Amino acid sequence: MRCPYCRHPDSRVVDSREADDGALIRRRRACPECGRRFTTVEEAILAIVKRSGVTEPFSRLKVMTGVRKACQGRPVDEDAIALLAQRVEEAVRARGAAEVPSHEVGLAILGPLRELDEVAYLRFASVYRSFDSLGDFEREIAMLRSTTAESVVPPEDSDQGETKDAQPSLANGRWQH
Repeated sequence: MRCPYCRHPDSRVVDSREADDGALIRRRRACPECGRRFTTVEEAILAIVKRSGVTEPFSRLKVMTGVRKACQGRPVDEDAIALLAQRVEEAVRARGAAEVPSHEVGLAILGPLRELDEVAYLRFASVYRSFDSLGDFEREIAMLRSTTAESVVPPEDSDQGETKDAQPSLANGRWQH
């Protein structure tokens, strides 16, 4: 590492510490030529490979912007969006690859977004998966309902087999309650 004071091409590491939960490494260095000390910060860059082949650094802000658009008009606060973006970044970094296809970032967004807000999930999925028809939406809604029904246990004392939180369904082009 070149000394910022005297431009000597070498320096020695005096101390190294992790920062920002291990995402950064701060190194305290000393120049053997002038004797001055300076700090460097190293960060592993996560590169995203787009469909076109262009590579760009991962941006948590870009994830937040996309999720924010999907959540527009929904009861989702900024903190929840920021937490989702952090979860996505952690999931993508956990893969251990220096370069990740943008498709994998989209997949990493879908799961947490579905937990956060199903309507926002459907909006994001429709753009991400390029829905072309009403049938695409119907299939995704049916998939959402089937996985939601599996995780919901009906109350034991229900009236006529209906649950209190019954959701409307689409039958013959009309919403049924």
